[in-house]
Amino acid sequence: MVDLQGQYARIKDQVSAAMQEVIDTTTFINGPEVQAFQSELEDYLGVKHVIPCANGTDALQVAMMGLGLKPGDEVITADFTFAATVEVIALLGLTPVLVDVDPVTFNIDVAAIERAITSKTKAIVPVHLFGLAAPMDQIMALANEHNLYVIEDNAQGIGAHCADASGKKHKTGTIGHVASTSFFPSKNLGCYGDGGAIFTNDDDLAHTLRGIVNHGMYERYHHDVVGVNSRLDSLQAAVLRAKLPHLDHYNRARREAAAQYTKALSGLAQVVTPTGVCATGMGVCAQCDCHVFHQYTLRLIGVDRDGLVAHLNGLGIPCGVYYPIPLHAQKAYQDERYNEADFGVTNQLVKEVISLPMHTELASDQIAFIASAIKDFINANKSTL
Repeated sequence: MVDLQGQYARIKDQVSAAMQEVIDTTTFINGPEVQAFQSELEDYLGVKHVIPCANGTDALQVAMMGLGLKPGDEVITADFTFAATVEVIALLGLTPVLVDVDPVTFNIDVAAIERAITSKTKAIVPVHLFGLAAPMDQIMALANEHNLYVIEDNAQGIGAHCADASGKKHKTGTIGHVASTSFFPSKNLGCYGDGGAIFTNDDDLAHTLRGIVNHGMYERYHHDVVGVNSRLDSLQAAVLRAKLPHLDHYNRARREAAAQYTKALSGLAQVVTPTGVCATGMGVCAQCDCHVFHQYTLRLIGVDRDGLVAHLNGLGIPCGVYYPIPLHAQKAYQDERYNEADFGVTNQLVKEVISLPMHTELASDQIAFIASAIKDFINANKSTL
């Protein structure tokens, strides 16, 4: 699914030198590599503050802690995403409110958000799922109307852009009150272990967040706020510094691969290819920067998905199903408040989606081979559908 070895081969000298520098200086925690990466990422994103931390889940948790959300406060987020998004809400004693998603973009449905807002609602967590920017302009307007915080889950979307009502583009993760991201190795900007970061343009919030990630300390042994131990180590920062200058190239390569996939699969009525939403309307092309294709995810209509997975695997082609069980149906997050009728899109998507290999090293002949394998399976099984 992700060719990290091929990617590493292209930047081996840069990564090795950066890591060796950390080892030689033994500045493993909060060393100069961390500070330099923080500054460089702030410049790349155009955001005032980047607060590095240990992983993407911690980033979400710390963001919510920094906003001062209290047990019982309701936080609205998407039902169709990875569990970390709802996990931290529940962990902090907040009340998760899961809502349905859009059938075209897979991102949170703004109308569903609006229907879910109550007097107890304090925050919205949009997820830029699979690398496609959520409709932030609409979400921010709704949040402003109801005096709510917006916490962007940008774990899959770093480098993507979102246009506001005037057409001006902003990088995802810089639009809400605060945002989180993950540097898990398979991400578009991934380190060689765990890592994460929080973004904000709010000076006071940034100060609070910096204390929280460091045991609540601003001065050694003076604990001013309740904190956690969540730091990005210097070795991982060194890797990320080496990769950050390549991020736009990585994202372009993913968009180009996505465009090739879409073209190769365009003749199949049983396959719905992913779409982007940008200033020019619906569609995906190599030039559209609202989608960075962390995943290339199809919908299969009337296709035996398990059979296709087995067929692809038999040809040595990896694939994935993200995510096979809705969050509202997970044992940990079931709640009698939920009505199945409110999750019609999610309940359908979990039966239909399949993600194909997507990474910076994909070659045209590999894409053609994968697309051909999908066509062969569908054509061979038409009579049984």
